[in-house]
Amino acid sequence: MSTLAGTGHLEREKGDGSPMKSVGIVMGSASDASVMEGAIEALREFGVPLEVRVLSAHRTPDDALAFARDAAGRGIGVLIAGAGKAAHLAGVLAAVTSLPVIAVPIESGGFGGLDALLAMVQMPPGVPVATVAVDGARNAGLLAVRILALSDEGLADAYRQFRDSMAAKVRAADEGIRARYAEGAGS
Repeated sequence: MSTLAGTGHLEREKGDGSPMKSVGIVMGSASDASVMEGAIEALREFGVPLEVRVLSAHRTPDDALAFARDAAGRGIGVLIAGAGKAAHLAGVLAAVTSLPVIAVPIESGGFGGLDALLAMVQMPPGVPVATVAVDGARNAGLLAVRILALSDEGLADAYRQFRDSMAAKVRAADEGIRARYAEGAGS
């Protein structure tokens, strides 16, 4: 993998030699980084290139709009936007791009993230934003992987292996619990 100059964007090839689409991760404030790490880690586990930015829908709206408008041209295939409180960031990005946008409501303030969640899921008709759980950045990263896997067989195979691994862990836990609580066991 190589870093593209000045962007923090990693470039990786798909199995057919074409460049892999990347994911743009945007957070409204640097204080959101601890939550958004979940998406970053998930994407890195799958080798998905990413670009991470702090852009505010309210304090740097021109920068946020330019980022979203230019994202597809830079090879980004999915945007993930994390924000708390009024949480307009994902909707602002979705308003100016045709890329899928995944919102991560972040708990901040006194409402436990409910304010951010409601702001993100109440998008007007025609401006869809997928929304994960409050502080659910890891799932946002995994959803981005699933979206990109639609056009990347190598990524699709990696995701299938990931799902199979999760299933194997659950089956092992089930076997252990069944043995532990089987009739007459441990008496």
